[in-house]
Amino acid sequence: MNTARLRSKRVLVPAVAAVAALAVGGTVWAASADDEVGGDERARVAAAAEKAAGGGEAVSVETSDDAGEAYEVEVRLSDGTEVDVTLDQDLAVVGQEHDDSDDSDDADDEVDRDDADDRVLSAEERASVEQAALDAVGGGTLLEASVSDDPGVAYEADVRDGRGVEWSVDLDATFAVVAKSEDR
Repeated sequence: MNTARLRSKRVLVPAVAAVAALAVGGTVWAASADDEVGGDERARVAAAAEKAAGGGEAVSVETSDDAGEAYEVEVRLSDGTEVDVTLDQDLAVVGQEHDDSDDSDDADDEVDRDDADDRVLSAEERASVEQAALDAVGGGTLLEASVSDDPGVAYEADVRDGRGVEWSVDLDATFAVVAKSEDR
């Protein structure tokens, strides 16, 4: 009997199994770690969502893991409001929700409606927040802007810089940067 050959099989088979398990696990993790859609597919999906929302700019395009949905798109309209559009694989609209709608019956929502951070920004405020936040990170795209109820912070903005890095930027009432941090 060839013992050297038998020993190599004992080492080789478990090693191959371990690599295969890692590859499968790694693939699953990588697929679920980033739902952001990019490239030509992003442009195609964004255009369909923008059309469904009646215009605006798609600021977030992600795949969906909900049954019957393929994509979730956040569209910012010219008045600063946002519309969440869900699309199926054929880019047909499955659902649409405006940021000012409230489908919840939670009693705590009644208290939250009076918070300063629930106020919708005016077009002028949004433009000033956008300019200040983008200047703070060297340009890019505004993802979200809102009023803040944090002490010393009047506005909060989430932006993506030109390298694709996302930032949180806090501004005071004069649109000066109070703090900025890279989102991880």
